[in-house]
Amino acid sequence: MSDNRINHQPAFLLSSRPWSESSLQIEIFSRDYGRVVMLARSARRRQSELRGVLVPFVPLQLSWYGNNELKTLHRAEWVGGWPQPQNQALFSAMYVNELVLKLTAREDSLPSVYHAMYAVLQSICGGEHLAALRYFEWSLLHTLGVAPDISQDNLEQAIVCHERYWLRAEHPPVLLMQAQQLSAQEKGIVVHGHTLNALSNQSLASQPEWHPEALRLTRMLLDFRLPDGILSRQILKQLQQLTG
Repeated sequence: MSDNRINHQPAFLLSSRPWSESSLQIEIFSRDYGRVVMLARSARRRQSELRGVLVPFVPLQLSWYGNNELKTLHRAEWVGGWPQPQNQALFSAMYVNELVLKLTAREDSLPSVYHAMYAVLQSICGGEHLAALRYFEWSLLHTLGVAPDISQDNLEQAIVCHERYWLRAEHPPVLLMQAQQLSAQEKGIVVHGHTLNALSNQSLASQPEWHPEALRLTRMLLDFRLPDGILSRQILKQLQQLTG
């Protein structure tokens, strides 16, 4: 019976935890196989070549085998490309990993998510993370099929930059003047057409004035999908309160 060997697969380390006295159980997100959980044997031993390789937030190349859900890591290579994130950038990178862990299913091939993850971690580690995070959030939600279509309103009309729209999770934008009849109990936010278009065509970096609205939009959509909250966001908020 084949042991289903996968060789030289681009991937990122999402999480790791001790497994027995000398090994690690790791969860990775790979380009072609999505989120995979595997055993890294002897990775905790001081002489193990894996100790300095299995690090998060930088590109890796992994080889593994196994027929069950828990695979066995065969080889890991550090590809490099950018430094480890520091300070607030570290929390942004942790946030990216947490979203992927919580929103994707194991062994669901999502190459576009891998490429979006590559782009956002490269930006975060390079010191540019605000707009990049919004693009990543939107790309992830869109790929998973849970983002509303913000290229047009509920009447299938193109979004107008100077107009304001009412947005709710799982609903297309509605012109604010038409949304007054919605129940006051409906949860949603008001967003300018400028913001919707900037998020769609990834031009937030050149239009920073629309970033706070884009943040409120993606946060609303993520909170709807993750009602128990996002731990990395909570930790960063607590640290900011302590140091503020």
